[in-house]
Amino acid sequence: MRLMWRLIGYRPGAWRREKECTLCGRRSVVISEVIGVCVDCLRDSPRDALKVAMEAHYSARRELGLPEEPPREGVRCGLCSLDCRIPEGGLGYCGLVTVKEGRLVRLAGTPKRGVLEWYYDSLPTNCVAWWFCPGCTGLGYPKYAVRPEAERGFYNLAVFYGACNHNCLFCQNWHYKRLTSNLSPLVSAEELASKATRRVTCICYFGGDPGPQMPHAIATSIKALEAARREGRILRICWETNGHLSEPMLKQALELSLESGGVVKFDIKAWSPPVYKALTGVDRDPLPRNVELVMERFSERPEVPLFTASTLLVPGYVDEYEVREIARFLASFDRDIPYSLLAFHPDYLLTDLPPTSTRHAKAALKVAKEEGLRRVNVGNVWLLGDYY
Repeated sequence: MRLMWRLIGYRPGAWRREKECTLCGRRSVVISEVIGVCVDCLRDSPRDALKVAMEAHYSARRELGLPEEPPREGVRCGLCSLDCRIPEGGLGYCGLVTVKEGRLVRLAGTPKRGVLEWYYDSLPTNCVAWWFCPGCTGLGYPKYAVRPEAERGFYNLAVFYGACNHNCLFCQNWHYKRLTSNLSPLVSAEELASKATRRVTCICYFGGDPGPQMPHAIATSIKALEAARREGRILRICWETNGHLSEPMLKQALELSLESGGVVKFDIKAWSPPVYKALTGVDRDPLPRNVELVMERFSERPEVPLFTASTLLVPGYVDEYEVREIARFLASFDRDIPYSLLAFHPDYLLTDLPPTSTRHAKAALKVAKEEGLRRVNVGNVWLLGDYY
């Protein structure tokens, strides 16, 4: 455990001090000074609480030269669901789109220019969907998996996109921001697709988030799948995203995953709109509508679940109430949607909160099942402990 703490930058005991909510005065180890307010004030007094909570987002984004909030006056981008309107010489919220002489200029995320890093991840891997994905379990064999068990000896082409349309204070992949700032490394869709060699059975897009660079990801997928079909081999297309995709981009992603045996994963940060915004810097909606769009296709492929959701159990903020509401929403579509509850560790700006406690994880698991979900998994269990 101590080795794991060193690897993730966690300092045992750094979170033990009680912090105070600036609105109600309540003190607790699971109140963050970075957010500045407790979860009850966020839900009960959202206007006042968000004035405090958003300051951390504004400060972090100013340092990076990025807009504090999605811009609302200028030329419409439309690539993701934030629907930025970008002023002359300004940037979209993701940092990859600007306007010159009244026209949109995409600095990256096009088929010719993706800002990303990639690597081969040996199967079985530790992705959120590992407990039911074909590459780790053989589910869907022989149509969607090369063998009826874990595909040892094969690889996932992991594509780490260097931009995001959220500003999560707890981001555990926050170093993507360096790629955004540098607009480097740049890789074309054709070059990236060529990395999906014969020992690669899946491509997973994550980051950051694939949302701001969907044209690049879709072009890569099409080229890679064309090569796989010519060679008669399996290649699954998977997505790990916050779900804030535009409807046209989401529909293309769904089609690619549905036909290839891949999985679409939405990381649902919270349910209450003010809690969601305090943690991510952006509004929750239209995420529920995008879940609905995915679920319209869910029953078309019974062999392998098309959709899965996950939620990071941020102490003090993503509590049983948030998990219950998310689970209730998911179960209203299908009780067999796979749902992962992930243990949190201190990272990026939220280093003053403890890792998720065992009690918290057990309570979240209980309420998710009470709301009718039959397939619920707890991930990152090695982080759990008696912290609060």
